[in-house]
Order: sequence, then C-alpha cells, then structure tokens
Amino acid sequence: MMQNKNILLGVSGGIAAYKACALTSKLTQQGANVRIIMTDSATKFVSPLTFQALSRNDVYMDTFEEKDAAKIAHIDLADWADIVILAPATANIIGKLANGIADDMLSTTLLATKATVYIAPAMNVNMYEHPAVVRNMNLLTAYGYHFIEPGAGYLACGWIGKGRLEEPEAIIEVIKSHQEKETLLAGKRILISAGPTREKIDPVRYFTNQSTGKMGFALAEAAAEMGAAVTLVSGPVSLEISSNKIKRINVTTAEEMFQVMNVEFSSHDIVIKSAAVADYRPKITYDEKMKKKDGKLHIEMERTKDILKSLGEKKAHQFLVGFAAETQNPIQYGKGKLKNKNLDAIVINNVSEEGAGFGSDTNIVTYINSKSEEHEISIASKKEIARSVLQLILQDMKDDVV
Repeated sequence: MMQNKNILLGVSGGIAAYKACALTSKLTQQGANVRIIMTDSATKFVSPLTFQALSRNDVYMDTFEEKDAAKIAHIDLADWADIVILAPATANIIGKLANGIADDMLSTTLLATKATVYIAPAMNVNMYEHPAVVRNMNLLTAYGYHFIEPGAGYLACGWIGKGRLEEPEAIIEVIKSHQEKETLLAGKRILISAGPTREKIDPVRYFTNQSTGKMGFALAEAAAEMGAAVTLVSGPVSLEISSNKIKRINVTTAEEMFQVMNVEFSSHDIVIKSAAVADYRPKITYDEKMKKKDGKLHIEMERTKDILKSLGEKKAHQFLVGFAAETQNPIQYGKGKLKNKNLDAIVINNVSEEGAGFGSDTNIVTYINSKSEEHEISIASKKEIARSVLQLILQDMKDDVV
C-alpha cells in the first residue's frame, strides 16, 4: 500500500516530534518516498539532519528558501504529494489550517495541496479539549481532513489524559485502512439525487417539503471518498460540497430533476435517488403575485413525473437504489416500492422516528435488496449510514456478478 507513494510529512513543534522520526523510518522501509517539512519550533526538538538521514531527502523549513530555482517549493511539494501526514499536529498548526492562515512553509503547503491529509494531534489534554481546538478539528473534518485520534495516558507535561501522539505503527495502519476504503468504488460512476424540489405557485410562493439534502450529500461525499466519480443532482438546499471530486448539478422543480436524471442515467453504474421529489404541482401558475381575497383558496394540483419508475423502466446495467421516507408501515410500503419500480435495492426510514427525521444529522434505515434480504442500520451519523449503504450496494453487485 505504501510502495512508491509520495508522502509529505509535516512536523510541528511538540515533544512528540521525536515519534515523527520513527514514522519517517517506517514509511521509508515500506517503500514510500518521504519528504519532510518542519516548523521552526519543531527544529527545537529534533534536528532537520535526523529527518534528512532517515528520508534521504532534503528537509524544508523556510518558505523563501527555494532549493530549485525552476520551482516554487511549497507548490511543488503540494502537487508532488499523494498523501500528507501532519504528525505531530499541535493546536497551533490545527488552528492555522482551520482558519486559512499561511505564515510559514508548512501551513502554506497544507493550504495548497489537493492530496489526502491525515492529522495526528499531540498536545496537553486540556488543550485538546479546549472549545476552540475542538471547533477547529470539527471544521477541518467537515472540510474533508482525516484525524488520527491521539492516545490516552501519561503526557510529557505531567498530566494524564488524551493527547499523546498515536504510535507510528498505528498511524500507518489507519492510513492503509483508509486508503483501501478509498479504492472500493474506483472506476465506478455514481449518480445521486438529493434535497427537495420546489413547485411554483406564483413569483413568491411555492410548494415544497422538509428535506434538507443531508442524506444525499452524505452519500455523494462518502462515494467520492471511496474513489467513485460522482454526479450529484441537487434540489434547492443550503448545503455545500467539500469534495472537488463531485460534479454538482442544481435543479429546482420535479420536472427539471426528471430531465437531468434521465439524461445522466445511461452513463452511470450506480444510481441512488434519495431526493424528496414533489408528487404534485399546481396545474396553473401565475406570473404575478396572487392577491389575498376573502374566502377559501383552491389550487388544483397535477401529478409530476415519477422519476424512479422511469429509471426502473429503462435501466440496463445500472444498479438502481431508491429511498422511501415513511411515517407508517415503512417496511411494507418500501417493499412495494422496490418491486413496483423495478429497483435493485431500497433504503427505508421512518421519518417520524427520533434521530431519523428531515434535517437530522443522524439516521436509522433498513436496506432491502431485490432478493428481499434486509439489513437494519442502527442510528448513526448520515455519513456513516452512507458508507454502510454503499458497502451493501457493492456486496450486492458482486453477488449479482457471481
């Protein structure tokens, strides 16, 4: 897994910097090409010469020291890296990265790289638990950075608690495991719909629903992390995509989503319709704002096109997955949808259940495939639910090939 990988190791100033020496040695022994950037504070704990000897490469410390006049060092390193490891990561460098501060060689390179970044914190337990540090780590996680949690025990400062840099062997195993997951969907093209639709009444009013798009966006980001080429068709939501590996197409109405999904369908291997599309729309819409009148207002509604059914009718090689958000008899209704719309699998959730409703950061679902095999996924973050659903889809696709 590490053979011939270009690994950029960022070492910031903490007593745990000595462990970065062992990490450099072990990565090199496993065939990786390792280059090191040290902060000025890090050089107070370990000599740059030590890392140079272990990696057999130059060590970088100064943004303005260009070792090759033909290249801008921090951009060249950022582009060169397949993987970036920040170990140890102090509260200071985590804060810089989270807030876009680039005032030295390491922070500048970190902001410039598009490589996968793994952050291994090491600091006093009270610093690790400080609200500002917790906020910065949560922000970086949302940006797509991967944290390798520190161990708990006796710290160099004398405190006992969480904050000890994870051992080099464990850091490498975490990275290997994550890298393996990143290739699970390599070569697959996945089409995902997310969010609500809006059906216009007049220029200021519309019908919609409570979907926030969180589940669909979680699926898109998880699929991209697993190596897939993802197209996300999104209704109007306030969410942003953190991955540059996802192609996003914004739509507003059910008709627009129908058109885009049908156009994109043939070029994708896996299609997941998690969007909450309006079943009805006003038969008549108005170009001017409707004025308030006495008495009742009657708006005649007409059916929108059934996106999932249309895809089920035309599918060839695609693995087609639907979502069923129900409030009563969810399994019964979900199984009916699975069969009637010619799906390969359906993900069912009871939106009235605590922890599974619209807008929630968690979900509880049941995955059922065309063989009527049921897999219950208990309450978890929508990102974790997404990973579980994608792994079940992969397993079903393998079983179908066999």
